[in-house]
Amino acid sequence: MKRIALFPGSFDPFTNGHYDVVMRGAKLFDEVIVAIGNNSSKQRYIPVDKMLQVMKKLFEGHANIKVQEFKGLTAEFARESGANFLLRGLRNTTDFEYENTIAQANRHVNKELESVFLITSPQLAAISSTIIREIHRFGGNVDEFIPFQFSEIADSV
Repeated sequence: MKRIALFPGSFDPFTNGHYDVVMRGAKLFDEVIVAIGNNSSKQRYIPVDKMLQVMKKLFEGHANIKVQEFKGLTAEFARESGANFLLRGLRNTTDFEYENTIAQANRHVNKELESVFLITSPQLAAISSTIIREIHRFGGNVDEFIPFQFSEIADSV
């Protein structure tokens, strides 16, 4: 049985921490699907189509990593994609509390879906998409926190 992991998120923007989790996950699973979803409770900073374009380019040379957009429930998308694992990164205990609750709900919706958590690399744990958006919103340079040049998507912000 092929081990397919789904790594879902709004990725607004996709950070070095996200990149680290994907690359480490790609060593553990046969395939990793990085899935950009829309969080209905959040207003996006970077349009999904721009982030999707940048992320596809970022993983072009990695045959076992796919990037897709999805709508709806993560657990249902995992089933549709053939993913039997949900890959998540944990920066701290607050992330664990949140992710634990979500993992239980996903398991309720899709009994075959197993959540796998990777601890964020220490040097990347302090940065979040929210912090990056705030730094950028107020004119700061965020390129050291993301695995691409922000100028690739700057015209959409």
